[in-house]
Amino acid sequence: MESALVVGLIIMVGLAMGETARIIRLPKITGYILAGIVLNPRLTGWISVDFVHHTGGITDIALAFITFSVGGTLLISRLKRLGKGIISIALLEAELAFFVVIFGVFAATYLLGFSFTGHEYAMLLPLCILLGATASPTDPTATLAVAHEYKAKGDVSTSIMGIAAIDDALGIINYSIAIAVAGIFMGDTLSVKSAVIEPFLSVAGGVILGAIFGWLLKSCVVLFQRETESAMIVLVFGMLAICFGVTGMLGLDELLATMAMGVVVANFCKYQERIFQMLKRYTEELIFVLFFTISAMHLNFAALSAGVVSLVVLFVIFRAAGKFAGTFVGATLSGASQKVRRYTAFGLLPQGGIVIGLALMIRGKPEFAPVADTFIGIVIGATVLHELIGPVMAKLALSRSGELGVEDCN
Repeated sequence: MESALVVGLIIMVGLAMGETARIIRLPKITGYILAGIVLNPRLTGWISVDFVHHTGGITDIALAFITFSVGGTLLISRLKRLGKGIISIALLEAELAFFVVIFGVFAATYLLGFSFTGHEYAMLLPLCILLGATASPTDPTATLAVAHEYKAKGDVSTSIMGIAAIDDALGIINYSIAIAVAGIFMGDTLSVKSAVIEPFLSVAGGVILGAIFGWLLKSCVVLFQRETESAMIVLVFGMLAICFGVTGMLGLDELLATMAMGVVVANFCKYQERIFQMLKRYTEELIFVLFFTISAMHLNFAALSAGVVSLVVLFVIFRAAGKFAGTFVGATLSGASQKVRRYTAFGLLPQGGIVIGLALMIRGKPEFAPVADTFIGIVIGATVLHELIGPVMAKLALSRSGELGVEDCN
């Protein structure tokens, strides 16, 4: 099948499924993922596996866009305004979810004796480390949709939105560290260089290089600020692609680089609002349709054994436990209100967006080949489950907290 025809099918089927999901009150991302499953070459055979294997350039550009946008939410002024309560909750629930998933899934899997087709138990720990890192991020889309639909307003909805933005940043950092640590267990040698120095250089170098590219983009925007918005979009995507590519060539962390780039632009570029609003208005929908539909097309159904399905369930359970425990402890320590302690975690359960991108990055690392299909299958399976239950949990949180139906008086 012609490549142009395949891309057209991906866009149109993804768009149609996304709109269908919206009509039945589900997040559009759920529709995009289902579209990818329908087009999955291992399921329907309409599209060749070879085409899917050569979509790395598209997913890399999409990841650069997504992480840049995440960085754009981390305004210093906003973090100060949110206060120590939200930051405290975000730190504790993100990191507790990280560690609870690692140790919980590892212990449960080992003690209950779940089988891994074609896998050795020696690979279980690095797999759990990777899963733990994907437990931190939260997709606030479901909560935002429910809040807008019912005109919800209050401490719980505000807390969920603020925490979700910090969650994604913490998730990227956790994942960058987890990749380095898990890679040690997948390799044959262990040394101070591989265990400490190389991971540190990868993370720190990525942040520094991303900040440099952020300043370069900030300077170029001044020259382009009188140009059309289309020229500005080309400039941003060109710089993002170069930043992502150069960082990868140097062996540094690409995700942290593009996120740092977004942070610099958001905080030090006077045209930052125009840039991020423009990207959201003109490019976000296309990026998301392509990225999430293609992501689901990577799903290898042959890897979804009974053991993997069990891991999806364990991941969802232990992630929820970490989120609820961390939210309660963080809210208690910061003196947050009782309803924030009780109900905020419900709105932090939805997951999507960036975690699929994080999972797909494994495919480009040969050392993770033995667990790549299993890992991606677990992440996509858990994402679909989280996106299905997310709107229900979000509505429950806002309903129990008494924030549904509150009119905005501003």
